[in-house]
Amino acid sequence: MSRDHVGHREIEQFATDRVNLPKEKANEYRAQARRLREKLEGYLDEHPNFTLRKMLLSGSLAKGTALRSLNDIDVACYVSGADAPRDIEELLNYIAERLRKAFPNFSPDQVQPQTYSVTVSFKGTGLDVDIVPILYSGDPQWYGDLVSQEDGSFLKTSIPLHLEFATKRKKAQETHFAQVVRLVKFWARRLKNENPDFRFKSFMIEMIMAKLCDNGLNLSDYPEALQQFFTYIARNNLRERIVFADYYPPSSVGPLGHPVQIIDPVNAENNVARLYTPSNVDMIVEAALDAGDAIDAALAAPTKQLTVAYWQKVFGSTFQV
Repeated sequence: MSRDHVGHREIEQFATDRVNLPKEKANEYRAQARRLREKLEGYLDEHPNFTLRKMLLSGSLAKGTALRSLNDIDVACYVSGADAPRDIEELLNYIAERLRKAFPNFSPDQVQPQTYSVTVSFKGTGLDVDIVPILYSGDPQWYGDLVSQEDGSFLKTSIPLHLEFATKRKKAQETHFAQVVRLVKFWARRLKNENPDFRFKSFMIEMIMAKLCDNGLNLSDYPEALQQFFTYIARNNLRERIVFADYYPPSSVGPLGHPVQIIDPVNAENNVARLYTPSNVDMIVEAALDAGDAIDAALAAPTKQLTVAYWQKVFGSTFQV
């Protein structure tokens, strides 16, 4: 009954108006990252022994899951050479120094090492590009040791394979996979803004959605897809191991003691939820239960006013019809 008030089309319109990064902005940001990469590639052609080997757009902008609130771009920077330090602070200073050489038109303050990355600031747009280093030894699939943005540890990864993994799910359900991911990320971001102790990183959301997609969930009805996402979390309390068979056999993942086990699809040894405590998990499960209950109530509400009020429990006061 209440789908007359809020159904798929209304959620889709809300996403367009409030959730998604506008297409023109996404194109502008991608073009900016591309110009940065092309400048580096031009420099590499003239300096073949230069230790910065490749830049690749990564993160939500590369995967098409960026929110309207995006204020920086993630770019992976592959670094080769025996002289590249493995100490994080030294490595970041090393990269910053070489970026300044590659881009001499940048002022020194536009290239600044951070805790686990190097930020390149563009004065024209005010947009920051976070350069995340990957130590690279020539692997043909571009595997290398990534500096984790969570704790600074080195993690084996391949940015091209991660992007290929995401593209496969997006192709399986055109527009809908990325859109439902963005809607859940918007929900999680709202909860984080309300409670700084709430943690539910975007990559975990993407992996859960990918597993549901692989298991046959049709994401083309957004209220139903959101309800199924929250129901999945509520039913298993995030205690069901999530693992994929794209790049290694799932049987290669050994026993783990972490409460949540969401295994990196390109690295069988990396549990992307390894730092989540039982308290973190309980908060996610409780929030998913609340969201699921609100959607149930919205789908049964007799009036438009009640329906919108229940959807606001999921998306906040910006949700309007």
